[in-house]
Parts: sequence; C-alpha cells; structure tokens
Amino acid sequence: MRDDEVVRNPKGPFCQRHLVEYQRGVKQGPPTAAMLLTKPHLSNSFLPPSAPPPTLRSSHAKPIAARTARRGRLRVSAGLGRVDVLSEALPFIQRFKGKTVVVKYGGAAMKTPELQESVIRDLVLLACVGLRPVLVHGGGPEINSWLLRVGVEPQFRDGLRVTDALTMEVVEMVLVGKVNKNLVSLINLAGGTAVGLCGKDARLITARPSRNAAALGFVGEVARVDATVLHPIITSNHIPVIATVAADETGQAYNINADTAAGEIAAAVGAEKLLLLTDVAGILADRNDPGSLVKEIDIAGVRQMVADGKVAGGMIPKVECCVRALAQGVHTASIIDGRVPHSLLLEILTDEGTGTMITG
Repeated sequence: MRDDEVVRNPKGPFCQRHLVEYQRGVKQGPPTAAMLLTKPHLSNSFLPPSAPPPTLRSSHAKPIAARTARRGRLRVSAGLGRVDVLSEALPFIQRFKGKTVVVKYGGAAMKTPELQESVIRDLVLLACVGLRPVLVHGGGPEINSWLLRVGVEPQFRDGLRVTDALTMEVVEMVLVGKVNKNLVSLINLAGGTAVGLCGKDARLITARPSRNAAALGFVGEVARVDATVLHPIITSNHIPVIATVAADETGQAYNINADTAAGEIAAAVGAEKLLLLTDVAGILADRNDPGSLVKEIDIAGVRQMVADGKVAGGMIPKVECCVRALAQGVHTASIIDGRVPHSLLLEILTDEGTGTMITG
C-alpha cells in the first residue's frame, strides 16, 4: 500500500500523529501493530473507525457557512439601521444639549407598565446625551382609584378635578407619597438620578385659590414659582420630579393642575421646550376626525381654534398653559400622545414629532 493510500483509507484506527506527519510529507511507513497498541497520550488520540479522516470536510460545511454569512449580513444591516437613526438624531442632540426641557407626565402614559417604562427610559436617555429634563407629574388614574376605595366618586368640571377637603387629602397622599416616590425609584433604577419634590418644598410653588373656587374647592392656581431650589439640582445633572401639590400663604394645601404647573415651572427655569404628555394625538382641526392632527400652529392660530370651539374640554387648560409658557420665554411647547411608545424621543430628536407643536 502506498503512503497516500494509508492517509485516504478510513478503515481501522491509526495514530493521529502519523496522519499529521503524512500530511506534512514525512514518510514513516504504514502503522505497525506496535503503533496501534501504543497507549495514546490523549483520550482522543485515535479516531473512531467510522469517522472520516480530518483532512476531509463534511458535505454540510459549505451550506452552514453560507447560512452563517447570511445571518451576519442581516445583523450588520440591522446594526447599520440603528446607527443611521442615531446619526440622524445628532443635530437635535447638539441643538438641545445643555438645555432644559420640562415634561408633564400623566394620563394614559401612566396606565401601563410598558408605557411607563418607555417614558422613564426616554427621560434617562435625554439626560445621558446632555439634555436637562424636569419631570412634572399628575396622577389622575391613581387618584381616581384611591378615591373609589374610600367611597368618593371622582368629579370634574371643565377638565379640572373638583377637590373637597377629603379629596385634597387623598390627592396629597397619592401624588406626593406614592406616585412621586415611585417615579423617583424607577428613574434611579433606569440609571438616572432623580430628586422628588412637591410644590410645598422650599416654596417651589405658591398657590392661590382658583377663580372658580366655589365650584372646584381646593383647586389652586399658581401665584408664583421660586425655582431657586431647582437650579442646583438641574445643573448637577439630576432629574427633578415634581408633584403638583402646593400651599398658599397660610399653609392651606391646593391641588394644582399638572399642565398649568408644568407651564409655569418651564417659564421659571427658562426651559427651551415644554412637552405635555396626554391621552390624545394632539390638537385636532376636527375633534371627530383623528386624522386631522395639527402638526404645528402659532399662538394666534391656537387662540382662534379656542374661540371657534375646536379646542374644548380638557384640552383648554393644556393650550392655555402652553400659550402662557411661550409668552414668558419658553421657545416651543408641544402636546404629544403619551400612548405612543418613545413619543418623547420622537418629538425631540426627529423632524416628524408625534403631536402638535405650538410656537410663539
């Protein structure tokens, strides 16, 4: 038998070391009985009789490699798509870097853990890329739930909660003691650093009774905002989380509409942008047509829509607070759909946005 026939012959075990030597062109002769009886140094030094020689490739090797290559191309393609998104966001990150954005959070965006996680992650991401977010929150669904537990039916008038003494007590306990601290914890868990406050802390918000106090009870308006306590928190790259409960000069607690409070806080801190997360797509030209979203409008235009009755109900306080914030120096205000995952990022870091932007 020729040397090359020994290498190609798969019959019987033979010493792997001799096979390697044959492949290198070293002629040692065919394996002898002594060689076959020699104890191998490693447990796999002998190839099993049925195994093909290592020099032969499996017939399936090429298709597996092809499939691996295809998977690799798919992964690269998906990766490039994500990189493109990041690249497109760069001009917006540069524009808003170091700027304060005030986000009012409440309504539908608070109802499910998935949407809540989306908002929290968006806030932390914005902070990580250099923006300075301030979170102002309500907690309507949670307040309603606890009111029902104590046997009180929630009531609203013109989009504002009717707040008697018992309701005020529940509002303060839920907003300040439960919702606020839960949001702080979620932001910290997501990698941010949050500081929980309410309007009472350091006289951040001083309240006064609503002009319709006889019908609304302890619903307050914002008399003034002292943002002194917020500036060191913001400049330290922490995220203030503010519950909208405040007191008047006598210490009486008031429930303040979160949209209104967010607008006044945005003006007080000199925010670049105010964003109201709500449970509608934005301002609709026709309230009965969800497809009639107004993407951008100025103050004069939105005032005309209110006069024409196209903006009504709970949308009125939102529009009014946006207009007041713009009048006090905030550059833009947006009413966006909190039911859309990552609506904050879409509004701030893309051209398309997700709701209605009001400009001065």
